[in-house]
Amino acid sequence: MMNLRGLFQDFNPSKFLIYCCLLLFSVLLALRLDGLLQWSYWAVFAPIWLWKLMVVIGASVGTGVWAHNPQYRAEGETCVEFKAMLIALGLHVLLLVFEVLVCDRVARGSYFWLLVFMPLFFVSPVSVAACVWGFRHDRSLELEVLCSVNILQFIFIALRLDRIINWPWLVVCVPLWILMSFLCLVVLYYIIWSVLFLRSIDIIAEQRRTHITMAISWMTIVVPLLTFEVRRL
Repeated sequence: MMNLRGLFQDFNPSKFLIYCCLLLFSVLLALRLDGLLQWSYWAVFAPIWLWKLMVVIGASVGTGVWAHNPQYRAEGETCVEFKAMLIALGLHVLLLVFEVLVCDRVARGSYFWLLVFMPLFFVSPVSVAACVWGFRHDRSLELEVLCSVNILQFIFIALRLDRIINWPWLVVCVPLWILMSFLCLVVLYYIIWSVLFLRSIDIIAEQRRTHITMAISWMTIVVPLLTFEVRRL
């Protein structure tokens, strides 16, 4: 019989919310681009607004708890958690500014895309600093790494949309192909280790389950994303 407790013990509610919002946004955007949906882009971005709203609410609650409990400030790990929350909030606010500018640019179309991408140009160096801080304090980094390695891609896309460069999109997305190649290697790494762990009798069940979960998670993210990028371009 399936152990439901073991199945859901690694369940992350925040990631689940993010993935659900991104899935719904992807569906709405595809319908809007195909003309099957006539909503404004402000409505199409509703799942993204929900995501950012939950981030702001969570940060507000965390700040309130921190302010009303001075004893937490004497605990080193709690201070690290609070600083990590502030860093994540700052990154999400910059991303929110970018998303608002995208909606306004699509609706009015009266200024350069370089201006729209300006918040992302700030996000990347901030993300690099956040990655350095995170590695020093043994913090899990995902959004920060994604933003820090894509600065060149952001610049190329903005220049291409403004027709400052006329490169084919396959060339414009070269930084993306490099990133996807690395992610494919990560998927291959987890698959190989999962197979080795399954065949080994010296590995405990917990380690097997963790590596199999990671392999499936990475495949679920990378394979559809790579398929979308190849077919679109």
